[in-house]
Amino acid sequence: MKDEKQIKKHNKGSKMNSKVIGLDIGGANTKLASSDGAIVELHYLPLWKNTKLPEVLKEIAQRLQPEKVAVVMTGELADCFEDKEQGIRFIKSCVDSAFGLSKVSYINSTGRFQSETDDIRELAAANWAASAGLIGKEIGDCIFVDVGSTTSDIIPILSGEHKAGLTDFERLVRNELVYAGTLRTNLAALLEKVKLESGWCRTASELFATTADAYLLLGKIDENMYTCETADGAGRSKTDAMRRLARLVCADLSEIREEEIYEIAAQVKEKQISILAEAISEVAEKNGLKRIAAAGLGEFLIKEAAEKLGFECISVSDHWGEDISKVFPAYAAARLLAKPF
Repeated sequence: MKDEKQIKKHNKGSKMNSKVIGLDIGGANTKLASSDGAIVELHYLPLWKNTKLPEVLKEIAQRLQPEKVAVVMTGELADCFEDKEQGIRFIKSCVDSAFGLSKVSYINSTGRFQSETDDIRELAAANWAASAGLIGKEIGDCIFVDVGSTTSDIIPILSGEHKAGLTDFERLVRNELVYAGTLRTNLAALLEKVKLESGWCRTASELFATTADAYLLLGKIDENMYTCETADGAGRSKTDAMRRLARLVCADLSEIREEEIYEIAAQVKEKQISILAEAISEVAEKNGLKRIAAAGLGEFLIKEAAEKLGFECISVSDHWGEDISKVFPAYAAARLLAKPF
């Protein structure tokens, strides 16, 4: 699959304010934002499949010619790497080669810019720490929740500092990370059974459909927002998505009614909100917080989870704009580098 790039905003009149950019390099997507929010880009660049990351970063460097680059990453966990350190070093080599060592600064899991004496493994899965740093300074005490394409971060922030575990492993244990997102999550991982007109039906434990299919049918995303690969390699129309959801119960479109397929999609949403609310509740109770700052492609899930819990919910889209919300770690990294607080 070719690199799919979405450039949401590019205000050519803001060149002087767009010279500091942030990069969030994940296993599937690389996100970019300038510190003024004038430039927002998303590139689908799976690291595990003959990745085009080095070439795309060089193209970005030549096209934007930034003066400074702030970087966060999560892609080191991709299974093409033997371990996290190998992944970190690969990503760093790609970035440093594209932009030049003197221009690049990395944010680690403590939320600080990495120094030469810091452990390189502190760079692993640190994108949320940049987001938490900016949220803590501009919004204050809250639980920062970011639901992206693949995962959901649930970060407690107190007195301007995040109180989360420093690795994905630690955060999974503490309910601060839920490995489910808006696009790439296998529906069989969310739903063991679905309720149909004929009764409860077990789901097939195969990669037949993903959350992107459910949210496309429910109108929560459109085809342009469906930036990942489809489970069957077919298209991104609603009919394609319906075929994939039918396979979840080992059916095709001749065996199951359209209404039941949409009901399966609704059950996906209900289940994901329930899982998210449960994790948020655990983090809230431990940290004495009842206010949420919601970001990411899945803001709609967070808002409904907050409503279910009776928590106040501040929308990052309302605060900074919908485009920024979808690439918030990249934007936060750029802001923290351009204007240290």
